[in-house]
Amino acid sequence: MLKQVIEVMDLLDSAQITGSQVSEYLKKRGIQEVSVKKIKGEKGGTDFIKIKVPGTRGKTAGRGAPTLGVVGRLGGIGARPEQIGLVSDADGAVTALSVALKLADMQAKGDRLPGDVIVATHICPDAPTQPHKPVPFMGSPVDIATMNRHEMDPEMDAVLSIDTTKGNRIANWMGFAITATAKEGWVLRVSDSLLDVMETVTGRPPRVCPITTQDITPYGNGIHHLNSIMQPATATDKPVVGVAITTEVPVPGCGTGASHPTDIEMAARFCLEVAKQYGKGVCSFYDESEWANIKARYGPLKQLQTLGNQGAQ
Repeated sequence: MLKQVIEVMDLLDSAQITGSQVSEYLKKRGIQEVSVKKIKGEKGGTDFIKIKVPGTRGKTAGRGAPTLGVVGRLGGIGARPEQIGLVSDADGAVTALSVALKLADMQAKGDRLPGDVIVATHICPDAPTQPHKPVPFMGSPVDIATMNRHEMDPEMDAVLSIDTTKGNRIANWMGFAITATAKEGWVLRVSDSLLDVMETVTGRPPRVCPITTQDITPYGNGIHHLNSIMQPATATDKPVVGVAITTEVPVPGCGTGASHPTDIEMAARFCLEVAKQYGKGVCSFYDESEWANIKARYGPLKQLQTLGNQGAQ
């Protein structure tokens, strides 16, 4: 998928790029269902883009194959005027859009997946930055609740949430890692199915990015979060797994020249292979019988999907 990754990086590396331009690019390659919404916030605006690639046995075809959501999380693809060029934080958008572009090219060659795939992200070349330790984070012109509202879709039966995860001291290797599955306030065990796919794609032992209960609570509660990778889990009762693009040392999200096409390609290829297997029903994000036991014994922890006691300090 390196061809698609390079194309997307070149497309997004522009001070004038818009969601409409990305939409037209995808449509020329054969994608038919693309929507773009420009949303303005207190710190500027961004273009949310959502792409549906119908499967042969998916909901669009009136059949029952499950739908995979591929969400590219980020504050922005650029931090102009402070920084010139594509920032590290753009990796989530680049990965997600590369998956969409690859699916378009596959369909043109006669290969269609069984299930529908919905790809969502947003395009903002001039996002703000914000302080964070050990390195600064990218901010966003809109809040997380707005992102979830426009990037999540009720048709998604499971979600891969892709996010640059380089500004930390706990997931320190070049490439990408996956998280445990989050569902309804629970951090479940890491999916064996996804570990299998990861081993096949990378040809090496799987790497897992540690997350905590704090990471699956919404932004805005005053609690530290690794980053926004698990924020989709606050907006759905479907299983969410993070795909973290990582480095050996902490790298700021607003850093330029810090995106590694080969690492993005590997993460995108992982998402594509999961989409193939998930649509066929041979890849699961969690053990359903174990989940039933958890619910029977302890119940869901949906309070963790909210801001909780808002009177707390």
